Amino acid sequence: MRATVSLWFLVFAGFACNYMIRINLNIAIVDMTTAKSKGRSILMCGNSTDSLNLTVGKDSVVKKTDFEWKDSERASVLGSFYWLHWALQLPGGLLARQFGAKRIFGLSNLFMFVMSLLMPVLARWDIKGLIVARVLQGFVGGMAWPSVHHLTAHWVPPNKRSKFITAYLGSSIGVAITFPLCGFILERWGWPYVFYVTGAIGMMWFLAWWLFVYDTPSQHPYISEVELVHITSSLTDVVSSTKLPIPWKAVLTCMPFWIALSIQWSTGWALHTLMTQTPTYLVLMFGWNPEKIGLWSGIPHFTRFVFSLVLSFAIDTLMATGKYSRTCVRKISTTICTVVQALLIVALVYSGCDPFLVNGFLLLAMTVSGASTSGPLSIMVDLSPNFASVLQGFSGITGVIPGMISPFVLSYFTNDNNTLESWQHFFALSGVIIAIPGLLYNFFGSSELQPWNNPIPAVDPETAASNGNSTARK
Repeated sequence: MRATVSLWFLVFAGFACNYMIRINLNIAIVDMTTAKSKGRSILMCGNSTDSLNLTVGKDSVVKKTDFEWKDSERASVLGSFYWLHWALQLPGGLLARQFGAKRIFGLSNLFMFVMSLLMPVLARWDIKGLIVARVLQGFVGGMAWPSVHHLTAHWVPPNKRSKFITAYLGSSIGVAITFPLCGFILERWGWPYVFYVTGAIGMMWFLAWWLFVYDTPSQHPYISEVELVHITSSLTDVVSSTKLPIPWKAVLTCMPFWIALSIQWSTGWALHTLMTQTPTYLVLMFGWNPEKIGLWSGIPHFTRFVFSLVLSFAIDTLMATGKYSRTCVRKISTTICTVVQALLIVALVYSGCDPFLVNGFLLLAMTVSGASTSGPLSIMVDLSPNFASVLQGFSGITGVIPGMISPFVLSYFTNDNNTLESWQHFFALSGVIIAIPGLLYNFFGSSELQPWNNPIPAVDPETAASNGNSTARK
């Protein structure tokens, strides 16, 4: 197996395990405690709550292991992962440059896996311990994305990046697998085993990562000579073999960089809206049971991954012809995962009470978000492979913030009174937020290699004078 292929699989599995840990508590909490309600819930597409209780019976009796948490405590437990998730996004990229992506991505994931194994003990000890553990998981886990960008920049030729970055969508498969897997575990062994099993799976991944991954092709002991020459020759004029000083002024005054950041905000808002808000929306609309919600929450992540593979192959094929610029093909992908996705999200909420249309638009909206791998996720590496991990650090911070803000914006519109109209206002605003950056990129964005990717080294004045005199004598 080629070294880049095995790297793709290990990056893919790493992100899948990362997201297993990220959302395992979201599933386990169903069995840990019961959500409280201040009043009678009314379905937005009906006037009774009978359909909400389809699973009530001997299999849904509250277990002795459940906790009596208030709604505010439950919300804190669920949201705590993101409180500091942004903090190490930029430092994570810098650390990857200093110590290598193998160490940073591997060890940050390992920390999350170990904390997962400790979750049952911490939860039984005190809710504050559980919250602190989740905050620490999010804090350390913030290094994952920017560190892998550093790895991509040093392993993947420019015309094959879109295809390789589909490995990042291991996150989608992780989400899609975790929903049914944890439901199976909850049914048979209870909530503690959700943390044990997902943590153990992660530990097995870490062992493989540590044994078979290397920071650069030249460090890999088993890579073929043909593959090594192909990779290094394609990156000769793009990636420096030495650590370059970061040109902060050039980065922060680069218009394509800021437009790329706005796209990260756009796709971050879209992803968090679909992952976090639509399950609640479906419950309020149709009163579906958790199994059905889980199914429809998982399927779109599979289709997202498949679409990403197909589109990335098409994009790389277009680039290989030499007829289309890198910016041109990135604009195609970015338009799909911003403007097109925004229209589908708005269509979802204006489909009324037709479950076929609602689920159809939900499926399509999540599916087209797979275009992010050949669009927004590739742009930072395009702009500067040498500083890709640093740029991705900024991207990570920008993409995480919507996850913290979106729930508060929704609560402003609903104001404890969930109506179809209030949700329509929220989704309409979301559509605008998602679409505008995509339009900006189409008019003003670029994915071409920036001049500051290879900063000109400072020349000692005496050396320059000496060289000048030598030339003059000749």
